[in-house]
Amino acid sequence: MELFNKIRLKIGNLILSKNVARRKREIYYSNFKNVRSIGIVWDASRLLEFASLSRFHQRMFDIKIDVKIFGYFPGKNLPDQYTAIRFLRCIKKEDVNSFYHADSSEANSFINNPFDILIDINFDKLYPLRYITYLSRARFKVGLFDNETADSPFDLMMEIKNPVEIDGYLTQVIEYLKMIKDKSTKTVE
Repeated sequence: MELFNKIRLKIGNLILSKNVARRKREIYYSNFKNVRSIGIVWDASRLLEFASLSRFHQRMFDIKIDVKIFGYFPGKNLPDQYTAIRFLRCIKKEDVNSFYHADSSEANSFINNPFDILIDINFDKLYPLRYITYLSRARFKVGLFDNETADSPFDLMMEIKNPVEIDGYLTQVIEYLKMIKDKSTKTVE
């Protein structure tokens, strides 16, 4: 069974590589004051982190930045605290195809949304979330530094010691984004 899963994952990676190669994304970031939308990719199985994400959402809402969170929950039913939240969309195991790709209209909508910034909080590197991060049309992507990934999807990588605490991570991401002030545009093919 494990061999079959590895083969499916390998095929999934090949398909993802082809899709990424076909997609063009304009990388652009000028200043945090110009940010109007942030997308967050998050491992929704980490129930205790939801309070931190809600606080972050409120902080950004207070400065008129729209935050959308997209999570992956590996179970069959979402926890009650995730339902009826406007800024949170989750997919479950049933929304992932046989090659571990997120396969739902909500996932496609999130991928095609041109967020000003995408923040990856997929610390355990769950494949359905990696798929979304790689294909996202976000103009600027932020994630954890990883020695293993030569073809990182991130435009800004944060190096933080484990265990990564989500409040501190989000605070550091925003602080670093506030430091960047030049206008830079680049098209990635």
